[in-house]
Amino acid sequence: MRVSAKADYAVRAALELAAAPPEQPVKAEHIAVAQGIPLAFLGNILGELRTAGIVQSRRGAEGGHWLARSADDVTIAEVIRAVDGPLASVRGEAPNDLTYEGTAEPLRDVWVALRANVRAVLESVTLADVAANRLPEPVRSIAAHPEASAPR
Repeated sequence: MRVSAKADYAVRAALELAAAPPEQPVKAEHIAVAQGIPLAFLGNILGELRTAGIVQSRRGAEGGHWLARSADDVTIAEVIRAVDGPLASVRGEAPNDLTYEGTAEPLRDVWVALRANVRAVLESVTLADVAANRLPEPVRSIAAHPEASAPR
């Protein structure tokens, strides 16, 4: 699985909002500088997060962006889906919708299992978890495993 720059930026922007006091607007410029995200790209990302109901915004001198819901209620998976679509697809199709013939037939189950594992991690971690550096134990355990960092 590859995490696009757009998804990475979206999660980092959402984390900046999660770290801010609730419903206190944060300027896009602040997020861009704090996370090293190009401002024009960030504007588009924030718009997509707003459309998905993750972020709210207000214009003007007192304006900015804030999370539409509690950071405890927004998963990393939700943020990624808002800007990139499904977490795991094969040639743009859901793994469940694939059919293979002959020796490749079991491959569908490999893609389904991959998607399930990606979901298990990304749907279990909220913005609040990351912002508070308190990842769920299963995620910490997976990340701490010696083979997790092995280059491949």
